[in-house]
Amino acid sequence: MRSIGEMARDSGLSVSALRFYDRAGVLVPARVDPISGYRWYGPEQLDEAGLLARLRRAGMPLADIRLVLAGWAGTDTDLVRGLLQAHLRRLELGLSDARSEFSTLRVLLDHRETDPMTSLHTATVRFSVPAPEVAAALDAVRFAAGTDAELPMLGGILFDVEGEQLRLVATDRYRMAVAGARATGHDGPRTQVVVPLPLADAMRSLLTGEEPAQLTMDSDRVTLETGDRQTSGQSLGHEFPDYRRLVQLPTGHRAHVDTAAFCQALETGPVRASESREHNSEPHDLSVLRVTENGSVTVCDDGDGDQNNVAVNREFLLHALTAGARDELILELGAPTAPLAIRRPDDEGTFSFLMPVRLED
Repeated sequence: MRSIGEMARDSGLSVSALRFYDRAGVLVPARVDPISGYRWYGPEQLDEAGLLARLRRAGMPLADIRLVLAGWAGTDTDLVRGLLQAHLRRLELGLSDARSEFSTLRVLLDHRETDPMTSLHTATVRFSVPAPEVAAALDAVRFAAGTDAELPMLGGILFDVEGEQLRLVATDRYRMAVAGARATGHDGPRTQVVVPLPLADAMRSLLTGEEPAQLTMDSDRVTLETGDRQTSGQSLGHEFPDYRRLVQLPTGHRAHVDTAAFCQALETGPVRASESREHNSEPHDLSVLRVTENGSVTVCDDGDGDQNNVAVNREFLLHALTAGARDELILELGAPTAPLAIRRPDDEGTFSFLMPVRLED
């Protein structure tokens, strides 16, 4: 028998993935200790885990994987071959569509690169900002920054200054946070730079006083000075998504929540295991939210299958609520496929969005 740690080591699946597949009824341990809750796997389950890992890497839905594993265990090769062939056809059709779309996008991108009007101003600018406001803005958006090496432009925080307003933006595609601070002494055109996370963290460590800080930005370098202290570094040489278009969402149902109480409801309430791979390659816990008849938002078990329920990554939502830094926050829910917004009741310029997770059934 293998412990869950040994099974993770030998199969290549993480411990959290094995727990998820147990809860989902896909790869159930041969034995679970009734006292300690430790999971133990039989020798034959190593092959099943390897097959499961391959099928997930190939993007097969869990509903089909259950049938493949059942057919594999029962030597029903016709069923297994049929499921594999059907999934392969789906992948081939999807790849054909993707190639067509990317071909069109390359043409549009080539046209954009030859149009000088699409570039933002990148001359060096220098202006003053209140240190507490920039510190609070960094705290409000830091949680949403990306860590995907294939998308380096998301591995930082956008500093976007226009007129007397500095906006900080971070996104990893599945969540986005926006916050602002006043800018004094900036009278030039709009300027944007992407500050890498290590530099952003170094800036935050300096912003501990009440005195104004000085920011110097250009296309290659960013410098923050406060008092006799300074930190400086290279900006990321990548374009950042046009966040202004992303935040133009239809107004949804707005509900005020007590932040501490709602966090406790999330931490202790029902969760649902994700079945899709939309937010990352690892399974994660979902919280399903429902708007009640009296207009409040509650955490439910989705037992009634209400199509208006909104499912979100629970960990992401807890991070967003903490970053909201208010005793009371506003949740704004639209359609189940629309982003969930977390807003401050006293600050319209600071908010975050979470992409919902599609429920398989």
